Amino acid sequence: MKNLTKITALILVGLSNHPPTMNGLFVLFLLTYLVTVTVNLLIVVLVLSDYHLHNPMYFFLANLALIDVSFLSVTAPKMLFNLVTKSQSISLSACIAQVYFFVFFGSSELFLLSAMSYDRYVAICHPLHYTQMMSWRACAHMAAAVWVIGCLNSLMHTLFLLRLSFCGPNIIYNFFCDLPNFFHIACIDPFINMLVEFIGGGGFGSGAFACTLLPYVRIFTAIHKMSNITGKLKAFSTCTSHLAVVFIFYGSLFAMYMVPTSSNIPIVNTLLSVISALINPLLNPLIYSLRNKDLHAAFLRTFNCQILNQE
Repeated sequence: MKNLTKITALILVGLSNHPPTMNGLFVLFLLTYLVTVTVNLLIVVLVLSDYHLHNPMYFFLANLALIDVSFLSVTAPKMLFNLVTKSQSISLSACIAQVYFFVFFGSSELFLLSAMSYDRYVAICHPLHYTQMMSWRACAHMAAAVWVIGCLNSLMHTLFLLRLSFCGPNIIYNFFCDLPNFFHIACIDPFINMLVEFIGGGGFGSGAFACTLLPYVRIFTAIHKMSNITGKLKAFSTCTSHLAVVFIFYGSLFAMYMVPTSSNIPIVNTLLSVISALINPLLNPLIYSLRNKDLHAAFLRTFNCQILNQE
């Protein structure tokens, strides 16, 4: 039977409790965090400062960079603090807050990827109407909708979470607080919460995935009809980075929440969580920037301008 004493603090057991290993992990993940924040914020600065990047594709890319920084900052600082202090504790209120923001930024990224997919659809299938269909007003409305939908989805799950009381055991086998972790420590039957997560979260994710992939059906049809090989390659190259980000992000989420074996093997679940919460926010800007000539040119212009100003 569960201990019916209500808990106010939790223990995060996810990475390691071996001091030398914790020191090594601290250095590794601190570097990962700093590089991820730097690269993502650099993209935001370049998009804001360079007029060559003032178009819908880079507007959405800047939003993706902001979401990635926020998404990473939900879990990484607390994890780094616990590693350096050799502590694994987190208060119950902080844990619930972490769940809210984790779901918020994760949900926002799902639909932002859909908005980016629609942008590529308009650019390739309706190039003559691109300026009209993807006006700054339309882009602003789409971006606002992405953040609002993410907020509402997260608020729904968090409010249902607050109806529960928690008795323990107060151990979470992960390095951050995730929604399913609370179902194992609830004093009452969390069936309603699990139902909301399955129907609401599953429906939300499936809808976002459909909105992301359906435009590519039209895109690939349009590319297939092109007679110019160079035009085909150019059109397809504009989609490869986005598709890579989509499949990595959805793949990690699917492995975390849909693969039954991962929930029964703590170390596997932890590794999948590391990929989703820490590695994806670093991969996204790298995937978009490595082959992007516009970003390279914008960086060189900004760098050269700074050197000239110093001289």
